Amino acid sequence: MRPQIVVAAIVLVLVLTGLSLTIGLDPAGWVGGVVYLFVGGALLTWAAHRSGHHSPSPADTVTLTRTILIGGVSALVVGGGPAWSVVGTAVAALILDLVDGYVARRTRTVSSFGARFDMEADAFLLLILSVYVAVDLGPWVLLIGMLRYLFVGLSRCLPWLGAPLPWSRARKVVAAIQGVTLTAACAPILPVWASTTAVAGALAALLWSFGRDTVRLWDIRGGPGTGDSGPTEEPKQPLRK
Repeated sequence: MRPQIVVAAIVLVLVLTGLSLTIGLDPAGWVGGVVYLFVGGALLTWAAHRSGHHSPSPADTVTLTRTILIGGVSALVVGGGPAWSVVGTAVAALILDLVDGYVARRTRTVSSFGARFDMEADAFLLLILSVYVAVDLGPWVLLIGMLRYLFVGLSRCLPWLGAPLPWSRARKVVAAIQGVTLTAACAPILPVWASTTAVAGALAALLWSFGRDTVRLWDIRGGPGTGDSGPTEEPKQPLRK
């Protein structure tokens, strides 16, 4: 998969160059984009090698394209780029998020690597959008972007939190709401009270979702409760490991 990662890195550099020529991406934005490129590329190369995933599927190619857009969002956020540029790039990334899962199912190339790749792209986009929105609404917004990472970190100490989850449409809906709400809050057309209300509602839904899953995982491990014998979660889990 290394050649495709190299191509994606070159395209991201072209995207950053285009942003510099059109909106005047400042040095901080370039630093953010380049750090994203090297760190993200290294992690993706390591993950692909570790999983033995050497040839990207069509869905992986869609997700890789989405990571290029997320790199553009990262550069804009770090560089304090125009709000509408952040919104437009984030919307494109969110639209592609609807495509990769469909492509994976249509081409019968669903894989654990592809699911994890998609999940990490989703999580980082939420993190960078929450940073942008937090500038106007306050640091509490960062919890939306950090909650998934806190959950994964806690699972290192409590391994039962890393168990597979039963499939849940509610979980998927809540995950989708986060990206849409944060992107809308980035737009300079909503009054502060409206953005605050919408983002607070999204955060409340996310806390409910994580709380429900924590209880369910406790039940599955044999703790108090009845457990859940429903079907297991399909590979794509946008906010969970």
